[in-house]
Amino acid sequence: MPFADRHLVQPPTREDVDRSSGATVVEFGTPWCGYCQRAQPLIQQALEDRGEVDHVKVEDGPGQRLGRSFGVKLWPTLVFLRDGKEMARLVRPQDAQSIHEAVQEITAAA
Repeated sequence: MPFADRHLVQPPTREDVDRSSGATVVEFGTPWCGYCQRAQPLIQQALEDRGEVDHVKVEDGPGQRLGRSFGVKLWPTLVFLRDGKEMARLVRPQDAQSIHEAVQEITAAA
């Protein structure tokens, strides 16, 4: 799945995320968050040509259980998973290279 440019209407449950297979990047944020907006080109650049990586974009906020279950406090938070297990995390990434390195970590773990 390529870069997701929109948040999911219905986020997955924590159980769904924990059962995921392969490489997954779960992005927590909101459409109106300035930090999230600035990070989008970086995330897109790091995920382009990475069809083997699922990108799950979750709108976070008060009462959103998935973000709370991951302990998300700032946006955007990127959680990098391999077969449902967290392997890396970036909060408010500043460059595409750090995202690319985390993607490498979850794809090399296969």
